[in-house]
Amino acid sequence: MLNKRQYHTGGPFRADQLHSGDPYELDDGHPIECLPSGGRHAKANLSGGLALETDPDVTAAGFDTGFTPDEKNLRAPDIAVGNVPDEPGWVSGAPPLAVEYADVGQDEPDLQAKIRTLLEAGTRYVWVVRLTGVRRVEVYEPHASPSLAYPGQELEAPGILANPVPVEALYDPDAAHETALRNLLQRRGYPDLDAVREEGREEGKLAIVLHLLRRAVGPIPENDSQRIRQLDRDGLAALAEALLDFHATSDLAAWLKRHV
Repeated sequence: MLNKRQYHTGGPFRADQLHSGDPYELDDGHPIECLPSGGRHAKANLSGGLALETDPDVTAAGFDTGFTPDEKNLRAPDIAVGNVPDEPGWVSGAPPLAVEYADVGQDEPDLQAKIRTLLEAGTRYVWVVRLTGVRRVEVYEPHASPSLAYPGQELEAPGILANPVPVEALYDPDAAHETALRNLLQRRGYPDLDAVREEGREEGKLAIVLHLLRRAVGPIPENDSQRIRQLDRDGLAALAEALLDFHATSDLAAWLKRHV
């Protein structure tokens, strides 16, 4: 949420009286003007969004998405994870995970009111990232006392996020990039960057073995080539040693018959 807010005495208003782009939220029908944020807030917001949106279990996330749990309330978390449809207009209900950034000028009573509204509407976790003083994240859950997490610690949101989130990833670009890389690799079936490197090494070994086989026996039948690609690391190593005695494709076929 934007840092500084001003309450207006008009109203009460309904959420359907506001439109996308209006600089207001509603708290029990009372409009709250939301003013632009500073550079630190904006950069942190972008980092956190990257780290969260790329999580393998996240199918929808958004910035400043307007949620209407009822006609008198309209709240837009800085980052919403879950329940962000690709459609125009306000979103009914609340996001499972909401992230707020609190910087200089933060209106604390409004922030606490917003947290209550979101939790009462069904949000399971509200993370408040404090950018002033010691960096920290306040974790709010329904029917529980708030808890704190500091740099070096991780945050979890079971059922919403697949992976824990380092506190630093919510505001530091380098940490956010590392977290996003891990998440994107997992979306492609790799547990981490080391697995990608290992696959590259294995592909390199396979290419060398195939090259040596062609030198030893000539063109390799496609069926045999596919069977070679099914070999695990130990099998490929065994074939690399055995091929030194091959003189024809029949030698390769016989070896594959015994080992694959």
